[in-house]
Amino acid sequence: GYRIRLGSSTDKKDTGRLHVDFAQARDDLYEWECKQRMLAREERHRRRLAEERFRPPSPPPVVHYSDHECSLVAEKLKDDTKFSEAIQTLLTWIERGEVNRRTANNFYSMIQSANSHIRRLVNEKAAHEKEMEEAKEKFKLALSGILVQFEQIVAVYHSASKQKAWDHFTKAQRKNISVWCKQAEEIRNIHNDELMGIRREEEMEMSDEEIEDPSEMKETEESALVSQVEALKEENDSLRWQLDAYRNEVELLKQEQGKASRDEDTTKEQQMKLLQQALQGMQKHLLKVQEEYKKREAELEKVKEDKLKIETLLENLKEQVCAM
Repeated sequence: GYRIRLGSSTDKKDTGRLHVDFAQARDDLYEWECKQRMLAREERHRRRLAEERFRPPSPPPVVHYSDHECSLVAEKLKDDTKFSEAIQTLLTWIERGEVNRRTANNFYSMIQSANSHIRRLVNEKAAHEKEMEEAKEKFKLALSGILVQFEQIVAVYHSASKQKAWDHFTKAQRKNISVWCKQAEEIRNIHNDELMGIRREEEMEMSDEEIEDPSEMKETEESALVSQVEALKEENDSLRWQLDAYRNEVELLKQEQGKASRDEDTTKEQQMKLLQQALQGMQKHLLKVQEEYKKREAELEKVKEDKLKIETLLENLKEQVCAM
């Protein structure tokens, strides 16, 4: 408690002790705790909304495998705009373990379509390289035009610096002309060095191509053609085996179709159509590969003949040198 005294008197009747009982207000404490919890909830809600705003959206779920979805994905794999979506679906199906004896041919067809996309990517890369070369040429022409204008401006400054014109300018004007001339020459030299660097790179590339030995070029071309011919042979054999597998699968389905129940008729017909379509596509691709194989063999024979001619020519030159 507290000791109190009235005035300056020290008498017992003027002094005493005061006790204060601080009782807890349960209602006020509960209300304050509820308010604090409400503020904490609001803060957590604001924080979660801020995190979700900056979080990238989750990818859409991949559909489960079915014959219908398989045909849709096969079509998307042939479309450049939908290839990324289709290849992701194909990857997910393979990782889920959807490949089995019944679906192996369908998956092989989709993988083959993905492999065909590589050619489109190579062609796209070649087109971009062509655009890059055209842009380089355009930049070089524009830089040459800029240099011509710089030369004309510098020529004006030099002409103004001659005595018959120089004497008519004031001291401040002469100073400005000198500074401008120096700046123009520096910028012109920088652009000129850049243009000369581009031309040196082009000359070095051309000289490197000209220095290559023709016999080495022929050997390189021959080895490349041999590897291509071997690859075409392997692809030809693989396509033949695949055609045999498709034919056997079609025969099995035809035999099973008569024994199957009505519930399985629709599925079998869809499988038959898919296999027939795949078989037709494989036959067309096989004919194309065979034509390419014959073409490569003819090119290989031509390269061998050219190589023999070059070797004979080199031997004749060596004999002439020895005779001299």
